[in-house]
Amino acid sequence: MDKILKINEVINNIVWGWPSLVLLVGIGIVLTLKLRMIQISKIKLILSNTLLKIFTKDTTLKGEITAFQSVATALAATVGTGNISGVAIAISTGGPGSIFWMWISALFGMATKFSEVVLAIVYRERKQEGGYNGGPMYYIKNGLKLPLLAKIFALFTVLASFGIGNMTQSNSISNAIRANFNVDVKITSILITIIAAIVLLGGIERISKVSETLVPIMAFFYIIGSLIVIVLNISEIPNAFYKIFSMAFSKQAAIGGFAGVTFKQIIRQGVARGVFTNEAGLGSAPIAHASAKTDHPVLQGMWGVFEVFMDTMVICTLTALVILVTNTWNSGLSGSELTSYAFNQGFNGGGYIVAIGLTLFAFSTILGWSFYGEKALIFLLGEKYVYFYRMIYIPIIFIGGIGGLKEVWAITDTLNGLMAIPNLIAVFMLQNVVIKMVKHYFKNPEKVIYLEDYEDVISE
Repeated sequence: MDKILKINEVINNIVWGWPSLVLLVGIGIVLTLKLRMIQISKIKLILSNTLLKIFTKDTTLKGEITAFQSVATALAATVGTGNISGVAIAISTGGPGSIFWMWISALFGMATKFSEVVLAIVYRERKQEGGYNGGPMYYIKNGLKLPLLAKIFALFTVLASFGIGNMTQSNSISNAIRANFNVDVKITSILITIIAAIVLLGGIERISKVSETLVPIMAFFYIIGSLIVIVLNISEIPNAFYKIFSMAFSKQAAIGGFAGVTFKQIIRQGVARGVFTNEAGLGSAPIAHASAKTDHPVLQGMWGVFEVFMDTMVICTLTALVILVTNTWNSGLSGSELTSYAFNQGFNGGGYIVAIGLTLFAFSTILGWSFYGEKALIFLLGEKYVYFYRMIYIPIIFIGGIGGLKEVWAITDTLNGLMAIPNLIAVFMLQNVVIKMVKHYFKNPEKVIYLEDYEDVISE
């Protein structure tokens, strides 16, 4: 096992290191330019078709779930411990300037996520019983005509779901509850396993319904808690933004305990944590979006932009501001401990916001990633193995909650990063399909386009 972990560490340093980060951001830049900065130039249209339509119910289209249910499922998996502990790690190791580079990675990541979602809709496959299967494995197989690479992506997804999407999340919940409410990890682990089982055994319909309820509640709860701290320290806001911008370009962040933090480290921490939280380019979220009812791939792609905006530009930024306005960023703490400390400094009992927020974020991630793993397994082995997957996934929630199999966490973190490689190859190679779909939509913004008509648009 020691040898395996050492090999994994080497691979992990590559997939979450500079080469991959440059590739992720680089492709985001290329797509941003090719799509004429759609995430900025069409922001009014994007918000009118996403934020302003969150509670619109549309049952006229064929599909499994509504557009918002799909983005709620994707956000459920995306908004997780990274938004609370990941941001704190970026600041504690890279300084406040890392937040600027987190924003930059999110800006270009919006174009990447947009493209992923468009491709997921274009190349999804209709199931006989209704609804769709889709995601990177399908646009790699149907778009690139590389079935082996598609299977590799699906395999990485299945294996990653057990660790990064399951055990690490349940462990975060049990530890947060123990630290703040003094509840034994075994009791917490049993409870979250039972609750998760009730939801997961109901399939995508139940997962999406829970997600569309849970995501707004958890986001609202955490946002309000963050705003309370920020308002109570409102005089520190200008200084917080000054630290972010002034330290983003420092050759050496020589402030307090940050003497020796290089410009390279500041960028890496910001970009890495940004990618880790919003998952743009990793290929996970398109799996949920592929099940959506939508009039046009571009309309669903807009939800991908909204997803990155909500995850990084809103929730991650609020976490960062709480840490900076309370001046706890150089306290020597890191991760969720730093975020909890910052909230407690904001107001008495503020740490409970973090504990409850972390619990809701992590639980929603467990639900979202079960769907990703399930769809990937269907691609590999077929529908008949779905319940077999659930019967393995559910008890692993308990194992992770009590702290078991930590070695697996490190390996699945690497597998999660490896998912990006086949996905980015496909997104880059199929960028012209995305461009054609964008041109088609803006020529015919009111026209519904059906699955059987996509080929005609692509061949134009």
